Amino acid sequence: MTVIVVSGTGTEIGKTVTTAAVAALALAAGRSVAVLKPAQTGVAPGEPGDAQEVTRLAGDGVTTLELARFPEPLAPNTAARRAGMAQIRPSEVAEAAEKLAAGHDLVLIEGAGGLLVHYDDEGATLADAARLLTAPVLVVAPAGLGTLNTTALTAEALRARDLTPLGVTVGSWPTAPDLASRCNLADLPKAAGAPLLGAIPQGAGTLTPSDFRAQAGSWLGPDLGGAWDSAAFTAAQAPGARES
Repeated sequence: MTVIVVSGTGTEIGKTVTTAAVAALALAAGRSVAVLKPAQTGVAPGEPGDAQEVTRLAGDGVTTLELARFPEPLAPNTAARRAGMAQIRPSEVAEAAEKLAAGHDLVLIEGAGGLLVHYDDEGATLADAARLLTAPVLVVAPAGLGTLNTTALTAEALRARDLTPLGVTVGSWPTAPDLASRCNLADLPKAAGAPLLGAIPQGAGTLTPSDFRAQAGSWLGPDLGGAWDSAAFTAAQAPGARES
């Protein structure tokens, strides 16, 4: 796969750290990597955004491109409109991704918020860019209560647009997971109709970059370049196993 779209079931659920982990593993495998952030919101000019955070964690070998930056932490279309700036169109995202793909082995497109957040006032979304690119979508989901519904809705929205969910990763696996989180591991693949491809531990983004890169392979499965075993992790975290 040359282009992967990284979306989520909501905001602040670990998309950037997941993107960084995928990028780190690709770099370690000798692949050239680019990260495209179509719309960065809530970050002032000169401050590091999500793309810069990926570079910090994954390594300076990552090429980054940010198409637009809006100061207020809002949906991209609203943030652009309030700032009096041009809104992002799906065709612009697709064109930028195609140019990056011409010179890189892997392009990761990190969305803003969930899959259907609006990028312009006509209702265009990250899903529209993914459809132009015919790119698979990696869905990042939270661990706890409510995630099965939002994951199923995201997967349904993808398939309604003839898009393929590549799989699901848990963006922040709790240090002390509750019962819902442990049960959800077995149910997330059913909700998504796609495999569980990883679980990023809570606080992974606070690790030193060297530790982050060294450990990334233990968080993501083979489809994303790692050695994480979904079945073994799910079995080890199952309520009965944890209580015995």
